[in-house]
Amino acid sequence: MSELLASDADRERVAERLRGAAGEGRLTPAELEERLEGAFSARTEAELEPLVADLPVPLRPPRPRDRTHERTYVAVMLLLVAVWALTGAGYFWPIWPMLGWGIGVLADAGRLGRPCRRRSSNPGSSTARWPSSAAVGPGSGERLH
Repeated sequence: MSELLASDADRERVAERLRGAAGEGRLTPAELEERLEGAFSARTEAELEPLVADLPVPLRPPRPRDRTHERTYVAVMLLLVAVWALTGAGYFWPIWPMLGWGIGVLADAGRLGRPCRRRSSNPGSSTARWPSSAAVGPGSGERLH
């Protein structure tokens, strides 16, 4: 438990969680009032923690999507079509970057099934079929060939 002094923002964050839990029916009005009094009179973070310890952790709302990839794609494709039109408008060669890059943009946006899987931040893990070099080595039980 943290013995750091609690800020007004910390107290208000706990109070909001308590009000939300009461709104969901997890706390009675008497429990809410008692816990709110404890939250606003708490001096340290350690005094705030027991007030919400038995409540579920609230789910974070989804972050708004960053549409930078889509905007960049459209801008570059318009530029390529302009170059194609200014150089004689023969064979429509911009179709190839449109398709290649477009598939990547759609996959990143999650419109081609599930979104792309991001690499793990754990250096010992591997998403490949074969064990990572960190997982295979002396004492791991695996033989290197």
